Amino acid sequence: MSRSAPVLPGRRGTLGELYSPRANSFGVLRLVLASSVVLSHVWPLGWGPLDPLWKYSGQQTDVGKMAVIGFFVLSGFMITGSGARSTSGRYAWHRALRILPGLWGSLLVSSLIIVPFLYSYLHGSVDGYWNHPQGPVSYLQGTWNTSISTHWDIAGVLAEGKARGTNFDPGVNGALWSLKYEILCYVMVGVLAASGVLTRARKLVPLSAALLGILILRDWIAAPSLRGIPANMSAAVEVPFLGAMSVHFIIHLCFVFLIGATFQLYRDRVPVHDGLALLCAAVLGGSLAFGGVFVFGYPAFAYLLLWLAIRLPRPFQKIGRKRDYSYGIYIYGFTVEQALALLGYAKYGKPVFLLLAMAGTLVLAALSWHLIESPAMKLKNWTPWFVRRLQQRGTAAAQPQPQTQSQPAGEPEPSPVTTGG
Repeated sequence: MSRSAPVLPGRRGTLGELYSPRANSFGVLRLVLASSVVLSHVWPLGWGPLDPLWKYSGQQTDVGKMAVIGFFVLSGFMITGSGARSTSGRYAWHRALRILPGLWGSLLVSSLIIVPFLYSYLHGSVDGYWNHPQGPVSYLQGTWNTSISTHWDIAGVLAEGKARGTNFDPGVNGALWSLKYEILCYVMVGVLAASGVLTRARKLVPLSAALLGILILRDWIAAPSLRGIPANMSAAVEVPFLGAMSVHFIIHLCFVFLIGATFQLYRDRVPVHDGLALLCAAVLGGSLAFGGVFVFGYPAFAYLLLWLAIRLPRPFQKIGRKRDYSYGIYIYGFTVEQALALLGYAKYGKPVFLLLAMAGTLVLAALSWHLIESPAMKLKNWTPWFVRRLQQRGTAAAQPQPQTQSQPAGEPEPSPVTTGG
């Protein structure tokens, strides 16, 4: 008679056993992460210095950057699952629908409504705004694809805010910097899916994450101290369509994205364990306090997020499921805070500034979801007419042809055409 293996206290099962696409807390986690970005920007946009985590961590990171890391972990988990299930065309269509319509809406609201209002506030009218050399047209031309290839400011509005001492950042929407890295990761998953890696050679995903982790570890060892940002932050490469991209952020963001992807591909082997989550929380806190957040803190934070997505009580699973305002909060928060700073609301203190920023951002995020993002996502099953025609022809060709009376006696029926999976 064989004995069953003992179950360690705190072990709840595997990620594959406990994760349900319809019952998880990813929605509330995204909302918390997006709101954390708005919170983090209160300090640099209203007063200049970065948020307190920057100083506490020895200038390793801040709340906003950790929130971005969290987004990439969750995206790695969710997007890899989508890539493994979908055809290449459908996958690309879904990703474009999720990121571009909302982005374009925010760019139009910023350049056609918010910034003209600020320009009029500064100059008494909008004369000179529309035909400014660095006006809304050139801004839209450089930002529609997330490349930010023209300029961050529009018509010098933020430059004048800096000159007046109300603003400390030159960009209308500095939060957009991470979107092109997100798109790069989407393309990476699309290539891995199309080449069969996600289904037939999935080991390459954790191996790639490990390789990037080794690069980060090497930079950390070579750094002058245990705390601080390792490697050269100024090194950049030109990526087609996306423009100039930081080598530092390519490595670090792809690293955490691939960690999320690994959790997805090996979810049947990843334990959901309360004790392991507690250990990861200690590792994350220790790395922030003593150094190595990029090497040790990121993987620990990634596990914590997935653990929370499974272990948070059931009421949290309803938040953000039908109305996902997280993307709207992310793409509007920075602009709202810049506007509040220029209008002088920083004088009322950080709590009031944050409250006003969150209120204005939530209004715009809700409008973005109901008027742009949600209607766009309803098109996810749309298929162009020429693609439908090709599919119909392929289906017709795959059907066996019935034998007719004119068929010569003894001639075999045509075999059905088979297609690869």
